[in-house]
Amino acid sequence: MVTIKVNNLIDFVADVFSHAESSPEEARRIATYLTTANLTGHDSHGVIRVPVYVRWKKTGNVVPNQTAEIVVDTPSLAVVDGRFGYGQTVAPFAVKTGIEKCRKAGLAAVALRNAGHIGRIGDWAEMAAAEGLVSVHFVNAAGSLLVAPFGGVEKRLSTAPYCVGIPRAGQDPIVLDFATSIVAEGKVLVASRGGKKLPNGALIDADGTLSEEPSVLYGPYTPDGPRDHTRGTGAIRAFGEHKGSGLAFICELLGGALTGTGATSGGRRFANGMLSFYIDPKVVDTSNYFDGEITRYADFIRATKPVAGVDQVLIPGDPERKTRTERTANGVPLPDDTWAAIVNTAREVGVSEVSIQRATS
Repeated sequence: MVTIKVNNLIDFVADVFSHAESSPEEARRIATYLTTANLTGHDSHGVIRVPVYVRWKKTGNVVPNQTAEIVVDTPSLAVVDGRFGYGQTVAPFAVKTGIEKCRKAGLAAVALRNAGHIGRIGDWAEMAAAEGLVSVHFVNAAGSLLVAPFGGVEKRLSTAPYCVGIPRAGQDPIVLDFATSIVAEGKVLVASRGGKKLPNGALIDADGTLSEEPSVLYGPYTPDGPRDHTRGTGAIRAFGEHKGSGLAFICELLGGALTGTGATSGGRRFANGMLSFYIDPKVVDTSNYFDGEITRYADFIRATKPVAGVDQVLIPGDPERKTRTERTANGVPLPDDTWAAIVNTAREVGVSEVSIQRATS
């Protein structure tokens, strides 16, 4: 395990993407969002994605320095085409569009289609919450067949994230952000590169055998080689049996089909689709009841007597706040295999050895 200081990690990852044809502004934006995912404990959506992103750029699946296009524009609704730009560029544009419309109308919807990987969806809920807005996000990943629906063994769904953000007066927002699979694909990636092991039975093989071995999803791989989910014989399982599978199906229809990205299927270009709703609590809650009631209810939940082995019952966002505090102070821990893969990618795009050494100083 290596531990990298936060600013060093952002600088280094920005250097990688600058060498991969992104503008300095885009490179730093990608680096900052990826590192923020690590800071919150979502390593699956953090800098481990660097080799994947660069590979996608080389194959033309993602386009550097792309400008998103608003193709439908009404007072309360917009459709934004990301034109396969980096998600860290086109998703903030879509969210900003939703925020601006919601400020005027009190309620807004934005459909983002054809975006590169948009990373941790909680970033976009936090962006809206910073402006005092509630947001709800349905997301899919077209071309990313990873998850078996309940009762099946074949890949038919993406990990189909769902996210809700709720602003708090003078406090961090409440953010619920999860894949509708037992684990996100990035967590399988982390496990395959020497990180945290998968929960028992997170994967299912073609014969119905439950497994937690990443090779079930990726097939055979070398420690620093690429991971390709099309080579594995198995799939990730949906969480919560029929409930998670059903929610994933809805994310595919709303985040994928309705946005124009398309519900996921094999053999097509990767793209994230996201359908987002924005609500201004000040318009709904004219008596200023909402925030006080959140405080009362959050305290009520946290005061629940915990089961044996649990220190305290938590609400969404509590684990991320704790991890962010620890890693901001101490640095971001990365498994050796993960760091080696990132360094190899840096060398491939021409990052200097001095820059690599500086990252770990």
